[in-house]
Amino acid sequence: MSDLIDSYQQLIDRIGECLTQGQQRAFEQVNTLLVETYWQIGQYIVEFEQKGNERAEYGSRLLTQLSRDLKTAYGKGFSRRNVLDMRRFYVSYPKWQMVSAKLGWSHYTELLAISDDLARSFYEQQCIRDRWSVRELKRQKDSALFERVAMSKDRAEILALAQKGQMIESAQDVVKDPYVFEFLDLPDRNYHESELENRLIVQLEKFLLELGKGFAFIGQQYRITLNNTHFYVDLVFYHRILKCFVLIDLKTRAVRHEDIGQMNMYLNYFRAEENMEDDNEPIGIVLARDKDEILVEYATGGISNQLFVSRYQLYLPNVEALKQELRRLLEESDRSD
Repeated sequence: MSDLIDSYQQLIDRIGECLTQGQQRAFEQVNTLLVETYWQIGQYIVEFEQKGNERAEYGSRLLTQLSRDLKTAYGKGFSRRNVLDMRRFYVSYPKWQMVSAKLGWSHYTELLAISDDLARSFYEQQCIRDRWSVRELKRQKDSALFERVAMSKDRAEILALAQKGQMIESAQDVVKDPYVFEFLDLPDRNYHESELENRLIVQLEKFLLELGKGFAFIGQQYRITLNNTHFYVDLVFYHRILKCFVLIDLKTRAVRHEDIGQMNMYLNYFRAEENMEDDNEPIGIVLARDKDEILVEYATGGISNQLFVSRYQLYLPNVEALKQELRRLLEESDRSD
């Protein structure tokens, strides 16, 4: 029994809530039915192809003819591409139990365009876990998120990543290299750190999506005072899953050893002065235009804090090159096994 409605405005609000919830449920039901219908159509096509010699006889002409006849009989929605996607949908998910009710047909058409099984599985899991919109799925595909995250892992970790999506369990799991900031629309050269920082704040929603799940924004130019001297951390976040502060310092040049020393000081300060009783060790990320791996290795040697140095870039990566590099790493791992 609902609570007593004691004002006209409350009546209007309750009706609005009811309509919104009803429309959402109706949309979800229609969407699920649409996905199931297209899966079943794909099943019929595959079963027809596999019956005798029809597949050899018709080949690709079957889908073209089928598209024409279905459009004539049932109207829009049966372009050759759609009919092909329906067939591919069933081939990729031969058991209906493999299909998630949380994803729509538009999600699946984007996923079906990914030829690599590992990458497709990863993006599917991320869509389900993080409730990605189709637009966000496209952006993460274009930025080669799977390849960027997988590149620093071994074979077992890559396979787990593909099966479960990205699990946030340690500081290493929240750090990427490189980060991709193509949404800032900055020139490739001749901009200041303050401009980069301000653009990231203006585009905070997209920035948070690139950082990954669990980040909450705390502040910009966060002031630290030691012996009457002020220092400023460019960006401070709190990670809800790891329960710790994440400090980011931006550099529009290659990282230097003093940048790492400064971040180490920030982390020591936050651990001693900002952390509450339940907070875990803070994480520091020096985000630079470039880095020398040897310099970073020596500069971070002996540091007990969780301090990372990553690169950022203002353009989408060469996805094919990243795929080839990841395949090479997997093949080398196979040979070593």
